[in-house]
Amino acid sequence: MAAPDKAKRKAGFIPLTIVFVLFIIFLYGPTATIAILSFQGPEGGLTFPMNGISLHWFRQLFEEQQVGDFGGSLTRSILLGLCVMLCTAVFSLLAGLAYRRSFKGGNVLFYLTLVSLILPSILISLGIGIMFDRTGLSPAWYSSAFGAHLTWTLPFGLLIMFAVFNRFNKSYEAAAIDMGATAWQTFRLVVFPLILPSLIGVCLFGFTLSYDEFARTLMTAGTFNTLPLEIYGMTTNVTTPVLYALGTLTTLFSFTLISAALITIWAVRRSRARKAPTGL
Repeated sequence: MAAPDKAKRKAGFIPLTIVFVLFIIFLYGPTATIAILSFQGPEGGLTFPMNGISLHWFRQLFEEQQVGDFGGSLTRSILLGLCVMLCTAVFSLLAGLAYRRSFKGGNVLFYLTLVSLILPSILISLGIGIMFDRTGLSPAWYSSAFGAHLTWTLPFGLLIMFAVFNRFNKSYEAAAIDMGATAWQTFRLVVFPLILPSLIGVCLFGFTLSYDEFARTLMTAGTFNTLPLEIYGMTTNVTTPVLYALGTLTTLFSFTLISAALITIWAVRRSRARKAPTGL
């Protein structure tokens, strides 16, 4: 009886594997192609075949007179991403705690927060840029762009924290209170350690969404570009593999950030498991 089922699984396994491999190629093929072409020699072009192998185009990245202000735009994107990440994590945590109890106007506030996910990003960018202009303020990457990015990252952070607290076991808090812990001690010693891995995920979302954001930065960054805007500008006047080198570096940075977040989550969970009491 088990043989026909096994044969059916094998018959379906091959086409599904082919589809999965094709999907992986479609997903990561362009990134791999860019990475390969970025290691060409000084005579390299934008297409295959490769002309030599070297780190020439990576060195060219840091020569401002040739490829623009890569270092400055990268610094601005990192600083902006860190600020957005911090605010997203704090506001999402506070909102998650607030919504554990129903309050008047809570549903309206929740849906208003999610509206920014529905509206076209370019319209939000344009609206914030016009608002700053009408109030006599100059749009800048650290002010108007910061607000525009929060309209993008906060809804994701809120949804994550709502899901976390929706399945949170309140018996842990009740046990801590029964043992004489104050509200602050309960949060600091019980609630916060349990939700910390999810909060790290919110931080990752906040930083990466801000770091890569283009549309909501276009009308709000002012006179200084963030990295996505700098890359867009480079596509109009750079016809060498230096653009591929930039893509390779930013991709490596993103993967490094994700790996660091996953390692941190793993370390937190391992530390928590080591501290957990064993036995009865």
